[in-house]
Amino acid sequence: MDKIKVSLLGSTGMVGQKMVRILSSHPFIELTKVSASPSKVGKKYEESVRWIEQGDIPDQVKEMRMVSTSPEDHKDVDVVLSALPNDLAEDVELKLVKEGITVISNASPFRMDPDVPLINPEVNWEHLQILKHQRERKGWKGVMVKNPNCTASIMTMPLKPIFSSVSSKRTFITTLQAVSGAGYSGLPFMAIENNVIPYIKGEEDKIPKEINKMLGKIEDGKIKNANNVIYVTSTRVPVKVGHMGVINVELQEKVDPESVKRSIREFKSLPQLRGLPTAPKFPIVLRDEEDRPQPARDLSEGMSTSVGRIKVEDDILRFVVLGDNLVRGAAGITVLTLEVMKELGYI
Repeated sequence: MDKIKVSLLGSTGMVGQKMVRILSSHPFIELTKVSASPSKVGKKYEESVRWIEQGDIPDQVKEMRMVSTSPEDHKDVDVVLSALPNDLAEDVELKLVKEGITVISNASPFRMDPDVPLINPEVNWEHLQILKHQRERKGWKGVMVKNPNCTASIMTMPLKPIFSSVSSKRTFITTLQAVSGAGYSGLPFMAIENNVIPYIKGEEDKIPKEINKMLGKIEDGKIKNANNVIYVTSTRVPVKVGHMGVINVELQEKVDPESVKRSIREFKSLPQLRGLPTAPKFPIVLRDEEDRPQPARDLSEGMSTSVGRIKVEDDILRFVVLGDNLVRGAAGITVLTLEVMKELGYI
């Protein structure tokens, strides 16, 4: 089987490095080009990157010469994966898709565009259907697929089976987000040491919107967003990796917590049923211990999310969810989205 050839934009950042490692041993995706800032074009990858990912730089990537973000440098690959910063992504990615290139991106521009699918593979792989209409509606030669905000991707995993089995009035989410969510240089040590910062710019607005888009349905070839009422308080905590959410769902009727646990435990989707390489065997791991999940103990399976402390009191369903913001929330979800697109014939 011929491998899918991909190039990677933003390959030297934290998410880019994570993606380099994931792709280095992939059975049918081959990383053939790496790209970063203009000052690095022409240099070897190992000369251009400040490698912080676990283990050494994969041998097959070390000697690769960095290319630009220009469409001319990516016309001979099948797909462009983007880990570009938000402020650079919109212009670069738009040029690529206008030139006939398929782009799967982590960056925020176009996430809420009704003609661009926002994909968390286990949650809403069906939304890829709108790619059949995207070129015509947008006037693009290529196609664009977006991955959600790292926190929204993690929170949505348990909300998918829960909202499918219970009726909710309102949902309240308090996030405890790791410092890696701000990037390697995104938060000074002195600001976060022994501290909690009860505000993250833009998060409280985008998380509910993205969750409702992912939980929406396809109607007449368009995504009709869900209308769940969701309130979010976002905080930054002194943890290196792992975004946690404390979620309270106000219910419309009485719910048996055991039925909620069962819906979470049994949740699987197309990536698991098709045995895709990056799909976790269990997308949600249910923890019965009263003090779990914990970032220090429950992130070994980077594409799985962990859920614990499920309890129903009066009309409130309460639980805690944890996920790896760099894998499930960014690099791994990109690769799994590509695998689903191949499986369904979009590539």
